[in-house]
Amino acid sequence: MPKTILGKWSVGLILAMFVLLIIGFSLANSVYESVPSGETIFRDIINRPALAISMLAGFGAGITAFVIGLITIIKQKERAVLVFVSTIIGFGLTLFLIAEFIFPH
Repeated sequence: MPKTILGKWSVGLILAMFVLLIIGFSLANSVYESVPSGETIFRDIINRPALAISMLAGFGAGITAFVIGLITIIKQKERAVLVFVSTIIGFGLTLFLIAEFIFPH
């Protein structure tokens, strides 16, 4: 278990990311029968606000968990395994989002 407050925040934000993304994916599959590809997130906020907000909040929580985890590991010398795991997951999500912006499909 993390010893520092920021370490606990990093782990909590990664857990929140998973919950928010699961909510977003379930909304995309059930409530909104089909989500057309190619639409922007700004149209989604108007047409499907619960879906867009849950997904944006999930991605924001993941990126924030990465940054906070990195700060905690470097500055506060946190060595808890959960902080390392949350930082690695947040890093993977950040890489995925950067790749989506650089190489859209």
